[in-house]
Amino acid sequence: MTLSEDTYVDRVRVPTRPAVRIGRVSMVRRPLMLVVTAAMTLVLLLVFCLGIGRGDYPLSIPQVVDVLLGGGTRIQNFVVMDLRLPRSLTGLLVGAALGLSGAVTQSVSRNPLASPDLLGITAGGSAAAVALIVLGGGGTLVGILATLGLPLAALIGSLLAAIAIYSLSWRGGVSGFRLVLVGIGINAILTALIGWMLVSADITDVARAQVWLTGSLGATTWAQVWPILVTVLVVGAALIVGSTRLTILRLGDDNARSLGLGLQRNQAGFLFAAVVLAAAATAVAGPVGFVALAAPQVALRLLRTSGPPLLGSALCGAILVLFADFVGRTILPVELPVGIVTSALGGPFLLYLLVRSNRKVSA
Repeated sequence: MTLSEDTYVDRVRVPTRPAVRIGRVSMVRRPLMLVVTAAMTLVLLLVFCLGIGRGDYPLSIPQVVDVLLGGGTRIQNFVVMDLRLPRSLTGLLVGAALGLSGAVTQSVSRNPLASPDLLGITAGGSAAAVALIVLGGGGTLVGILATLGLPLAALIGSLLAAIAIYSLSWRGGVSGFRLVLVGIGINAILTALIGWMLVSADITDVARAQVWLTGSLGATTWAQVWPILVTVLVVGAALIVGSTRLTILRLGDDNARSLGLGLQRNQAGFLFAAVVLAAAATAVAGPVGFVALAAPQVALRLLRTSGPPLLGSALCGAILVLFADFVGRTILPVELPVGIVTSALGGPFLLYLLVRSNRKVSA
C-alpha cells in the first residue's frame, strides 16, 4: 500500500530559477507559485462567501461581503454573524489544520500516502470521543473524560495514539516507512475498538456517536472557533519558520545528517505539530476523512514544488472542507455531514495515488 521512501525522495527537485537577494536573504523566483497561490486564495474567499450566503435565508456574495465589512441590515447581520459565520470559519480552520498536518506527516515520512486519518491519529480521538459518548461516567478514565468534555477527550485520545505510534516505531530512530506501517496497524486496532463500543452500546448513544463519527460542522459555535483559530495560527507560524528544516527532512535521513540537522529531534517536533493540528481539527468537527491525505498532494501538483507546500496545503484543505460542506448542505437532496462528502471525494483520490505509486514502483 505504501510508496517506498527512495521513490519519494527521487521526486525532490532542486529549483533552477535564479535567486533574488534582499540583503542577507536569498529567495528563488517562482512566478507560477505566486500566481497559483493567489488564485487559490481567491477561490477560498469565493467558496467561503458562497457558503455563508446559501441557506433558508439566501444572501448574495456582495451582501455577504457588505455584512462582513460592517454593513447590512439587522437580520442580515444576525444570519451571517451569529448563524453562518462560525460554521464557515470552523470549516476553513479545520481544513487548513488538516492540510498542514497532512503536509507535515507526508514530508517527515517521505510518503504521499501518510496522513493523520490513515496513521490512526484521528482514530485515537474518535475512540476517546466514542468512549465518552457510549460509556458515560462508568469507569474512572471515562469519568475523567466526561468532566473534560468531548473536544478535549478527542484531543487527548489523538495525542495518546500518536505517542503509541511513535514509541512502537522507534528502533534507534524513526523510519518513515515503519511509521506508516505501525500507524496503519494502530488505526485498524482503534477502528475495531470503536466498532465494539458501538455494537455494545445503547441505541441512543450509538446514534449520537455515529453523528460525531461522520465529521460534521452543524453544531459549531463561536466557542469552537477560538481554540482551533489559536492552534492554527500558533502551530502554522512555527511550521513556516521551520519550513527549511522540513525541506531538508524530505531529502532523506543521510542527507539530513550530512547537512547538520538533528534528525530525531526535528522529526519528533514536526510530528508533534502535525498531531496537535489533526487533534484540534478532530476535536472540533470530528474525523473529517481524506482531507489531510488529498490536500497536500493537490497543492503539490498545482504549485509544482518538490514536496507538499505548507501554505498551499492549508489553502487546499480549507477549500476542500468548505466546498464539501457547501455541497452537503445545498446541492444534494438530503443534507449530509461534511465528513461523508470528503470521504466520497477522497476515496477515488486514494485509489489514484495507489495506482500511480504501483506504476512507479513497477516501472
